[in-house]
Amino acid sequence: MTPTTPDTASTTALITGATAGIGAEFARQLAEHGHNVVLVARNKDRLGTKAAELEQRYSIRTEVIAADLTDDAGVAAVVERLSDPTRPVGILVNNAGIGLLHSFEQNDVSEEKQHLKLHVETALELTHAALQGMLARRSGRIINVASVAAFASNGTYSAAKAWLLGFSRWANVAYSARGVKVTAVCPGFTHTEFHERMGMDKTMVPRWMWLEVRRVVSEGLADNQRGKAVSIPSRRYKVLVAALQFLPARVTAVRPRRAK
Repeated sequence: MTPTTPDTASTTALITGATAGIGAEFARQLAEHGHNVVLVARNKDRLGTKAAELEQRYSIRTEVIAADLTDDAGVAAVVERLSDPTRPVGILVNNAGIGLLHSFEQNDVSEEKQHLKLHVETALELTHAALQGMLARRSGRIINVASVAAFASNGTYSAAKAWLLGFSRWANVAYSARGVKVTAVCPGFTHTEFHERMGMDKTMVPRWMWLEVRRVVSEGLADNQRGKAVSIPSRRYKVLVAALQFLPARVTAVRPRRAK
């Protein structure tokens, strides 16, 4: 990777969960748009491979932070990077996430606490750190990857994503006048590694419900640039989310996912 030098606020994006799926596509599209990128994920080797690929393809600068964002030390490392005034970050993408295959009572409570920390506490801490410099510069963009599950009733995953959705809506109102745009991107089922890692049987979801990751990210970036608080990629999911608002929880509740 090329040596880093101080960047202007508009040219560096930090993406969590950046080596696969939606996070990797955010990194690719932001690099394609000319932004330097800071890639955050757990696997150091995959980070290095992804960084080298982006540098070679798009002639941008990269940094990598190997960190487990369910761990306090990992979060602290990313907070430190976001707080560095000599290398300002102009775009933060809170994308890192995990899913739990079984229903709440079947999961170990330690798994549930880790799940909650990553989706809620970590996103809160990183957003807070990024905001300090962004507000001082009166310029910045924050994207929180939520889910259409935030509008339904799907256990603690829905609950965590609903928090992220509400937080993003509030933050966009609170900070947009001060130059910082905050958007919750709420995709539906998207072709990534996420579901395979969970052990979910993807065949249980109808084909029409699956989205391509390139579209999810391009629509999310465009909506964030326009200052929208909520981005729901694709017309089909916009219609579905609109319908969900009128249905009782007992109808929208989703059964536990079936394993492969």
